[in-house]
Amino acid sequence: MNILLKSAKIVCPENKALHLKKRDILIKKGIIEKIAASIDTPSGVKTIERKNLHVSLGWFDTSVSFGEPGFEERETIENGLGVASSSGFTDIILNPNTNPLPDSSSDIVFLKERANGNSTNLYPLGSLTVNSEGKDLAELFDMKNSGAVAFYDFKRQISNPNLLKIALLYAQNFDGLVYSYPQDGQIKGKGIVHEGHVSTMLGLKGIPAMAEELQIARDLFILEYTGGKLHIPTISTANSVKLIANAKKNGLDISCSVAIHNLIYTDENLKEFDTNYKVMPPLRTKSDCKALIKGLKDGVIDFVTSDHIPIDIEDKRVEFDNAAAGTIGLESAFGSLIQIFDLEDTIALLTKGRERFELETPTFKEGTKACVTLFEVDSDTIFSMDNIHSISKNSMFLGSPLKGRAYGVINNNQILI
Repeated sequence: MNILLKSAKIVCPENKALHLKKRDILIKKGIIEKIAASIDTPSGVKTIERKNLHVSLGWFDTSVSFGEPGFEERETIENGLGVASSSGFTDIILNPNTNPLPDSSSDIVFLKERANGNSTNLYPLGSLTVNSEGKDLAELFDMKNSGAVAFYDFKRQISNPNLLKIALLYAQNFDGLVYSYPQDGQIKGKGIVHEGHVSTMLGLKGIPAMAEELQIARDLFILEYTGGKLHIPTISTANSVKLIANAKKNGLDISCSVAIHNLIYTDENLKEFDTNYKVMPPLRTKSDCKALIKGLKDGVIDFVTSDHIPIDIEDKRVEFDNAAAGTIGLESAFGSLIQIFDLEDTIALLTKGRERFELETPTFKEGTKACVTLFEVDSDTIFSMDNIHSISKNSMFLGSPLKGRAYGVINNNQILI
């Protein structure tokens, strides 16, 4: 693959000499060979010129679900990785949200092999417990040796505090990262949306913010006792941000993420009973959104994620109480995020964090592997079904305005635009 990018604006704060400069970029056999103000097109090289072309290091998403194995009607690995590439992501972390659940080394090997040869890299999470039932620890060490980057019972709380204690102690033997989903199931009960005036008005059972915050507080106490590395995925409340900020000040090895939709939408969006707005954790309030955005700006929240979860149409076109929770988000991630943050902050959020999962961090300079995302920032569009390439179409962003768009990626000596 030999490519010449013409007049691309480089967004890479790590390389101050090139940051926000327009340059031609010559890529040969997957390596950045030359970066200059002007490069004549060599023979056998494909030239790419796009309107308002920007380039950055490849984007990274820490929470993506597909369906394969077991739920291929929702999404396959092959198509899902294609969606990720066309949405600008060179690297994604795959949630353990399949059937069977990946709780052994052979399951991890299967996922890695199915993802081979794609322009987007897939890094699987292994289930923390056998079949994610919250009883016995799964084969954590074997799964790590097979390629699992962390361990998570997807969207399921660790009810037994002693199990989390043992997991954190055990994982320290091989520098493993443990996830804990922030929701107390007993306080949540049968709740399906944020507890507040909207849930009362709509007659829907609510989930108090306390369900999340108590779980986080408990987990942080355990982490302080055990040591180790803990990640709390997709927080949603203002007090959660405060709890994690204090834990970081106290030196705990804690990280967390937030879903993009929890930065933008609130429980007010539920008034039409559109099941695409049913997600877990639930959409909260405007004040929570503001606190989450501030948490990202302050560095308290480590990652922003699409929390991409494909759901069958049969599981969404039902009564709100019975609908499955989740929204797809890869295709709308960049266009929605850049409306909240400026360009540099948006790219920083989309490219940070690989070191937390012990992944190679790409660099942007001559002689290095090309791991880049191509995009533009000026167009204004309304997100529609035409923009969705996922097999499942359950997006809460449908009908929403987006800014800019991803053209695609160059990675693994492949180009997908």
